[in-house]
Amino acid sequence: MAMLTSALLLGLQYALLALGVYITFRVLNIPDLTVDGSFVFGAAASAALCVAGHPFFGLLAAIGSGAAAGLVTGLLQTKARIHPILAGILTMNGLYTVNLAVMDGKPNLSLIGKPRFYEFLYTLFPDANKDALKTAAVAVICAVVVALLILFFRTVFGLCIRATGDNEDMVRASSINTNAAKITALALANALVALSGGLIAQTGGFADVNAGGGMIVVGLASVIIGEVVCGKRRLAGALVSAVVGSVIYRLIIALALESAVFSANALKLISAVIVGITLSVPAIRTALAQNRQKREALRDA
Repeated sequence: MAMLTSALLLGLQYALLALGVYITFRVLNIPDLTVDGSFVFGAAASAALCVAGHPFFGLLAAIGSGAAAGLVTGLLQTKARIHPILAGILTMNGLYTVNLAVMDGKPNLSLIGKPRFYEFLYTLFPDANKDALKTAAVAVICAVVVALLILFFRTVFGLCIRATGDNEDMVRASSINTNAAKITALALANALVALSGGLIAQTGGFADVNAGGGMIVVGLASVIIGEVVCGKRRLAGALVSAVVGSVIYRLIIALALESAVFSANALKLISAVIVGITLSVPAIRTALAQNRQKREALRDA
């Protein structure tokens, strides 16, 4: 039960990362590698303000820092005409130095004995389980974020962003500023990624400058698992499926590490295998359907 609770809490926190990856990968149709840097940027900003005694401002700072990182990547893509993958790599590499500076030059920032955003719940519900309170708080944040995203992408500008990802040339021909749409989407996506990093830093009790390695894989795995389990749906359903995929991904990781087969050192290998399997599911389904059709055709003949 403790393992399941921990996996659920982690899954909900990483769900914000998955939502950010979904916006760039599915809505905008752009591979964005800024994620690995903006995740740590959010964690560093959140942890630094926790040390200063302002945990709630830490979460707001995480959102702002991620949006700034996405803004830089967007400007590199749209104004400097740099390839999206290279633009993300440049921002990610630059953020390593920025993150060290935010953490006062330290590679690791501990929050032991420092205030966290969820601690006010302990005074409101002194008899409740602390892990359950943390999970409930993060679940509420995820629900609010999903609801706000659904409302945003139903606005005129949100529809322009979606249209830019579907057919940029057509949108540009309609006199819509596609550069503004890209920059806004990248800023929004990385703000969510950084918020995920800020939440994880506060619940985990530390921020590490190397914590962002492989975050793009985690986000993609969550999005793809959600699509495999829930099917490809319209925007509202797709956002919910990304959250579901994140929780399932964390449960799979927890179960794999709980077994005697894998050690904690195999975490990245397990992640890569999960992503590879989930990516191949559509191709496997198509192949099985084609084989079934061939057998039926031969039977009818």
